[in-house]
Amino acid sequence: MKQIDAEAHAKIGIETLIERAGFALARKAAVLLGGTYGKRVIIFAGKGNNGQDGRLSGTILEKRGVQVETVEVNQAPEGLPECDLVIDAAFGTGFHGRFHAPQLVPGTKVLAADLPSGLDGQTGVANGHILAADATLTFGAYKPGLFLNDGLLSSGDVELAPIGLEETAAESWQPTIHLVEDADLLSLLADRPRTGHKWNAPLYVLAGSGQMLGAASFVAEGAYRAGAGMVRLAVPGLGGTRTASLEAVHRDIPALHFADRVLEDIGRSKAMVIGPGLGVNAEQDYQIRRLISSLPIPTVIDADAVAALGTVEEAQRILAGRRAPAVMTPHDGEYTRLVGSRPGADRITAAVNLARKLRITVLLKGPTTVVADQNGKVLIVASGSQNLSTAGTGDVLAGIIGAFMARGLNPFFASALAAHVHGKASRLGWRDSMTASDLPVLVAKVLDEIKGKRCYPKYVSSEQRMT
Repeated sequence: MKQIDAEAHAKIGIETLIERAGFALARKAAVLLGGTYGKRVIIFAGKGNNGQDGRLSGTILEKRGVQVETVEVNQAPEGLPECDLVIDAAFGTGFHGRFHAPQLVPGTKVLAADLPSGLDGQTGVANGHILAADATLTFGAYKPGLFLNDGLLSSGDVELAPIGLEETAAESWQPTIHLVEDADLLSLLADRPRTGHKWNAPLYVLAGSGQMLGAASFVAEGAYRAGAGMVRLAVPGLGGTRTASLEAVHRDIPALHFADRVLEDIGRSKAMVIGPGLGVNAEQDYQIRRLISSLPIPTVIDADAVAALGTVEEAQRILAGRRAPAVMTPHDGEYTRLVGSRPGADRITAAVNLARKLRITVLLKGPTTVVADQNGKVLIVASGSQNLSTAGTGDVLAGIIGAFMARGLNPFFASALAAHVHGKASRLGWRDSMTASDLPVLVAKVLDEIKGKRCYPKYVSSEQRMT
């Protein structure tokens, strides 16, 4: 964005860009104020272009009846006076050093221009004390830091304002990082065909154990609610024992030495999920490694299957023999055990580096999910909520990813779209008391709403159908 900003100054003109940004800020401020006449706004302005954007927005708001006061960053008091809205235009993407924002009267709304001042646009780490925004109006393109680390809690509702920067960048520059939205699901995930059948999207699941039957159920239920036509569920050592998933077709897999049996059994399956609830022991890890290296279908490597791969060097050797694509879904603890260090502040780079080393798709779980492929492309998913911080929700996610792959999506898009749907579904659950078993039906609801589908009632007359 720094490079694009410099090119735009030369091609479009800095005055034009400031005018566009200033008007966009003023429009957004009027919405947050709920009207303009008689309202009080403070423009917290720096000396750069970001400050100029803020000052111009103040001029526009004054003409609409707003009382505007401009406070320069280098002359700011410890606390700002009472007002209805602060427009934070102190610093933009070019900020370096530490920022110590003035205190606000409790309840004061904040609109950030481009980025909350002091926030690192790449990592989302706050350099000092920043003004937490109720809304951020960002220009040209989203900045990753708005959705990561401190940025996730400090940016408020993020809105993109196209002011012409993207016009100058179109010829010479293409982004490698994208934010997943509902429209992506509509354009990438095809509907079930009217003439389809259950074998259009069959998924094989190797999950669960005597102590972790729930994990197997969560994967299967998540997969069915995400459109899998058939889920064949294998719980090592439990034969035909049924779990809570009534629709799953249960497979008889031995507790030990199960790799060859699974390879014989996958049959017409188009994708596989391996790992949730399997447990960890040396013999089982060996069988999981054999399977991961040999499976001829797209595979979700989750939970205990990630642990079974050992170190990143061991995982490289195991994955090198695969003929089909795969996605690995580590959380921070699993990432640390695999790589030997935590992801760190720059989660995008952490995910990309692991994907490149293993030559697979990596879904790095967290408050914001980062999906990276081996070519350095990244999809960011910011739809999640605190409701996902409960046992079993990751198993549901694995099932959704598997279902989307069985429906024909490659692991990169399947993982990101699954995480998006999974996150949106969590927002529909009970606050502070949602469980993993609540999620699958909520996933179906989100998919139905995004795709605009409505199921027929049990009986529909011919007249109703024609209507």
